[in-house]
Amino acid sequence: MKFSGLQKTSLLDYPDKVAAVLFTPGCNLRCPFCHNYKIAVDPQPPFLQEGAALAILESRKKYVDAVVISGGEPCMHRELPKFLAKLKEHGFSVKLDTNGFFPDVLEECLGYVDYVAMDVKTCREKYRILGASETESMTRSLEMLKMGKVPYEFRTTAVPELLTAQDAHSIGEMIKGTKRYAIQQFVPKDTLDKCYQTLKPYAPEKINEFAKIIEPYTEKIILRI
Repeated sequence: MKFSGLQKTSLLDYPDKVAAVLFTPGCNLRCPFCHNYKIAVDPQPPFLQEGAALAILESRKKYVDAVVISGGEPCMHRELPKFLAKLKEHGFSVKLDTNGFFPDVLEECLGYVDYVAMDVKTCREKYRILGASETESMTRSLEMLKMGKVPYEFRTTAVPELLTAQDAHSIGEMIKGTKRYAIQQFVPKDTLDKCYQTLKPYAPEKINEFAKIIEPYTEKIILRI
């Protein structure tokens, strides 16, 4: 595998762990609020090869005990499960971030990850705004993770226009019966669609209202605002 970047230390990306973050190039979606669009839309070299990435991670074991694979969309890469297996061989806890649109690869990855965070970006009908032509594959991943083979969370960024009260009800139905769901604040900076840089984020009180709508559908709800 190759990577567009490596963040050596993160206290935010893996719950209760100090982690390094590897970013994979490319993505199947074009979310207008994306902050990583440079690696998602048109990734450019130099790329970090997996051997070099593993060497860096091994050298930092006294600082980090976990690795997060993010993107872009990691599950676009068929070789991902083999790389995750190598991370486990090196003794790391592994978290995978995904949009859920590659359920077959995701299923292969489950034997090598300790935690999965899957984005539920909006209601099914609005996924077309994000460049998706279908949502069946995303739904397959949702249902797969609900089976609980590994700890997981579903998460939504509270982007105005993509999350309304009606959307919150729809998302609740999508994630019904899940263990853990998070809503996180939208940050209007350096987004793919420059119009979103002037979009005013929801007030925390409004996000709390969405959380109240979704709360009955999940065992645990988390606010990251």
